[in-house]
Amino acid sequence: MIPQTFIADLLNRVDIVDVVGRYVQLKKGGANYMGLCPFHNEKSPSFTVSPTKQFYHCFGCGAHGTSIGFMIEYSGMGFVDAVKELAQSVGMVVPEQDDKIPPAQRAQMQAQTMALTDAMTRASDFFKLQLRSAPTAIAYLKNRGLTGEIAARFGLGYAPPGWDNLRSVFPDYEAVVLAESGLVIDRVDEDGGNKKRYDRFRERVMFPIRNTKGQVIAFGGRVLDHGEPKYLNSPETPLFSKGHELYGLFEARQAIRDAGYVLVTEGYMDVVALAQMGFPQAVATLGTACTSNHVQKLLRQTDTVIFSFDGDKAGRRAARRALEACLPHVTDNKTIKFLFLPTEHDPDSYVRAYGKEGFEQEIQEAMPLSQFLIKEAVGEHDMSSPEGRARAQFDAKPMLQAMTPTALRLQIVHALAQVTMTSTYEIESLYELSKPVAPARIAPPRSQRTQPMGLELQIMRVLVAHPALGLEIDEAALNAFQYFGAEPAERLAQLVSAAQSLGESGNFAAFAQHLKSQGDEFDGLIGDIVKEPESERDTERLVLRAAIRQVKHDALKQELSQLFAAGLSADQLGLRYRELTAQQDQLLREAQAELANR
Repeated sequence: MIPQTFIADLLNRVDIVDVVGRYVQLKKGGANYMGLCPFHNEKSPSFTVSPTKQFYHCFGCGAHGTSIGFMIEYSGMGFVDAVKELAQSVGMVVPEQDDKIPPAQRAQMQAQTMALTDAMTRASDFFKLQLRSAPTAIAYLKNRGLTGEIAARFGLGYAPPGWDNLRSVFPDYEAVVLAESGLVIDRVDEDGGNKKRYDRFRERVMFPIRNTKGQVIAFGGRVLDHGEPKYLNSPETPLFSKGHELYGLFEARQAIRDAGYVLVTEGYMDVVALAQMGFPQAVATLGTACTSNHVQKLLRQTDTVIFSFDGDKAGRRAARRALEACLPHVTDNKTIKFLFLPTEHDPDSYVRAYGKEGFEQEIQEAMPLSQFLIKEAVGEHDMSSPEGRARAQFDAKPMLQAMTPTALRLQIVHALAQVTMTSTYEIESLYELSKPVAPARIAPPRSQRTQPMGLELQIMRVLVAHPALGLEIDEAALNAFQYFGAEPAERLAQLVSAAQSLGESGNFAAFAQHLKSQGDEFDGLIGDIVKEPESERDTERLVLRAAIRQVKHDALKQELSQLFAAGLSADQLGLRYRELTAQQDQLLREAQAELANR
């Protein structure tokens, strides 16, 4: 069982607009985003996504939920798989069960993450400030055709010469967090004696690498002269895994949606220069081969991915690795292409030489994945000989086996059969290709449960919308809930306990996901909250306090009315009467004080 605290942390890290926007074309409409519902056919958008509530809702079919719920309903995957998918996208590791990571250790991990994020942010601010007074770095960027506006958009900076410039940023230059974040390097003498600490990045143009939340998690540094290495990247850290991250993805998200495709390049400068030249939908891998995680992340952003590689042997090898990473994720509603530029060009130089229109033409004529796969299988083999055709089939086998059963795979098998003078049936039999099995996507059912009324509903509504306010509900309030009756009191007590378990950071999305995992009892209430404008927590706190005071008052009034039938002695009766009326007076004073402070 995945801990509820982890679910809450995850929903705080992911952005539902980003998650849903990978599959649904969203447009800003006031405070929310609108689009066509993916769960039922409609011509005008009734599907809304709230960035403040971190929730989606369809006014047509009633489908609603969090980022986790969307992944479950849209893809047909299970709860655990959906959590793992989202966690992977933000670099989180899912604990398998509650006792795997003790609370103290989890708190320590969260504190470490916050410390690392803070260190990277402060370093990024320092590098940006240094760029303003670095004429050589400014000249380099201008020479590459970059404007100050584009440099600011990507947060470019400069690491000046010197071994310990970050000492001016971090008074405790020996802090462990600086080494953990990769900002500094510790070198120890061979005899294990003296330790020397120095800045990792020196005399380089700095490219901050952001996660999907926009937080700086790593850096890439480009040398100004002909020194080596040309690019220096941050090492792997608890925040940063280069096999999961893509440079420029945070900056390119909206442009990718607008363009309808993402362009994957090989370097930081390609991304920044292409954005300058009118192609802001470009991203880059981080000095490593394209991985399966990269492909998943890209296909969640858009239905069309175009890889751009140099036409030399190194570019071909990189393209082949990208092809292999793509194959397990190929579906019939996604398009993957490969663009090979002339040997003497990279994307930046090609756009400068042939203009935006020329590069757009290259993009339109990019090689489809199916064609590239056949081309790689055929290679330089002699298709006029049985040996050559057999070798092409041999080379194609692992690639086809890596693909899921799709219509596209069948088309590739057809093409390979034609090239190798074989039948489709013979290739499928020879490769033992599995037959397609496609899970159906259905909209989540609408709740038919009757909702509570009056004060009970008001309290429940506030708790679900702002679960952190549950921490303010005391034992006296829980006792007063008995006024509603045994069943409603138990329901409210369970709701308060669940809200309190999320702590001060509890929010609507995390709580709604938790409630949904327990059943559909609160679906109607959650749906109503989603439809309403975002409410202010301080305002709702006053509403909750007033409602609880009213419940307490009504409970006291009810007890007073039943007091004389309770069989108490005169002394007991008088004592209890004075206690109840004193409590009523206290509630009245609290209400008056709160009113005076508004």
